[in-house]
Amino acid sequence: MSQSWDSSIKDELQMVEQEIRRSISSEQPVLTEICDYVISSGGKRMRPGVTILSYLASGGKEVSEAVKIAAAFEMIHSATLIHDDINDRSEKRRGRLSAYKKFGLQQALVSGDFLFVKAFAIGGFFNEEIVSLVAEACTAIAESEIVQFEKEGEVASLDVYLGIIEGKTAKPIMAGARIGAYLAKAEPDRIHALGEYGLNIGMAFQIVDDILDIMGTEKSLGKPRMVDFFEGKATLPLIHAMEDPAVGPRLYQLFHKKAKDEQDIQEASALISRTNAVERSKQKAKEYAEKALRSLEVLPDSEHKVGLQRLAAKVVDRDY
Repeated sequence: MSQSWDSSIKDELQMVEQEIRRSISSEQPVLTEICDYVISSGGKRMRPGVTILSYLASGGKEVSEAVKIAAAFEMIHSATLIHDDINDRSEKRRGRLSAYKKFGLQQALVSGDFLFVKAFAIGGFFNEEIVSLVAEACTAIAESEIVQFEKEGEVASLDVYLGIIEGKTAKPIMAGARIGAYLAKAEPDRIHALGEYGLNIGMAFQIVDDILDIMGTEKSLGKPRMVDFFEGKATLPLIHAMEDPAVGPRLYQLFHKKAKDEQDIQEASALISRTNAVERSKQKAKEYAEKALRSLEVLPDSEHKVGLQRLAAKVVDRDY
């Protein structure tokens, strides 16, 4: 049986979990409860994993600082999930009720803010360059959220779609990879290369997520499928499917319906399956993963480089 991408960093990822648990402790028990609910709901831990692997693959030895910044990025990610579910009115996340549905809107909103603050409290212990990289990643998330909201209900151009996923998903992973290499005192070319790895892995990851929203099952996804279509978000497979001359016009009509029902979802799904949209989207994800792999050529061989290579393969070959 082949080893998993994170097999060389199991101990370090456990240290990340411990750092997160320490950080979310609050004098207000409900804050700790909500944060723990979100963080313990699963997740792939890809973001902290990329930071740790980048640090170790760049020759880093003492992992404590890398663990702290990896924990900060995972907490930022968890905060954005809480806020995303509120914005999107999503009732389920990872097979469970979303935080605001379980605990209430106001308490969930404050808990997301709490996670952001705690993450920046960790980041504040580092130098100005690292703080700036974290801040830039968070800025990209916020700005991309605004663009996505403004484009909701529209068939965005390919460039707009790619810009949204770059800001929401890829740039935070890029920042984590760069900081990992920076903390290891890597040469500038390696810091840049690992940043490019993180950026391209993030792009591939989000495209595959958008494919799975169409092709997955509620059981595997932990939430209903076709959520993006239902909410009027034009993801890459939807953009490609609406370009198809045979089914595009009808799919376009369904996409722009104000109130969609299950029958509309089923019809849209069937229409998409008659196109090559999913295959084209998979190919785009593979192209980003291949770019990520090429970025690793500057690194010496190590088990941690192998972990980064395995992750590139896993990102495009998954069903959840």
